[in-house]
This record gives sequence, structure tokens and C-alpha cells, in this order.
Amino acid sequence: VQLVESGGGMVQPGGSLRLSCAASGFTFSDSDMAWVRQAPGKGPEWVSAINTAVGGDTTYYTDSVKGRFAISRDNAKNTLYLQMNSLKPEDTALYYCARMFHPPPPIATMSWEEYDYWGQGTQVTVSS
Repeated sequence: VQLVESGGGMVQPGGSLRLSCAASGFTFSDSDMAWVRQAPGKGPEWVSAINTAVGGDTTYYTDSVKGRFAISRDNAKNTLYLQMNSLKPEDTALYYCARMFHPPPPIATMSWEEYDYWGQGTQVTVSS
């Protein structure tokens, strides 16, 4: 199993970034997927999740990113995306793509126990 995130960078407050996650080694279309972030010195924080097509590709978001972030998936490309708009300094973190053990939303939103695989992360820094 491999999950490889990309698209991070440094952006000013109010800016946008689009993260991508290339998945391989498992049946991506049958997997519930999530984005998780971890700020320096803090634990993991669930950001967003999307279930499978069977589940209706339903999306879920933590309250702090609702209306600003959008998760999506392209099963033909085995790729997960996170469009991030109106970025704030508090969004600064290492962002991970992860496969969930069960359909979203997660029960433990500040724990890795909801996920069986995750990537190495991509850094997002929001600063003026």
C-alpha cells in the first residue's frame, strides 16, 4: 500500500492550495478515504473524509474547514484531492492522506486509530 501526497506549499492568508494523494496497492474505489493534519507540537486532527461510490461519495468536514475546503476523488486515477480555499494561519500543518477502517465520519477525530494506512504528508504553511 502506498499513499503519496503532493501540492503543499507556502501561501498567504486567504490563498488557495489543492492537495493530491496518489494511491496504489489496494482497491482505491472500494476505500473510504480521509485527510488528516498535524500541526507542530500537536496531535492529529481529522479534516475531511469521503466514502465510496457505493456510499454515494458522501463528503464530511470538521467544523473549522466547512465552506472553505472540498474533498473529492477520481477513482479512474486512484487519486484523492483536497481543495483548500480562504486559507488561515491556523490551517498550517502537515497534511496526510489516509485510508479509513470504516465509513466516515470518524469517531475519534484526534487519533490515528481510525486509519490503517497513511502517507508521508505534505506541508501547508499559511503566513503573511
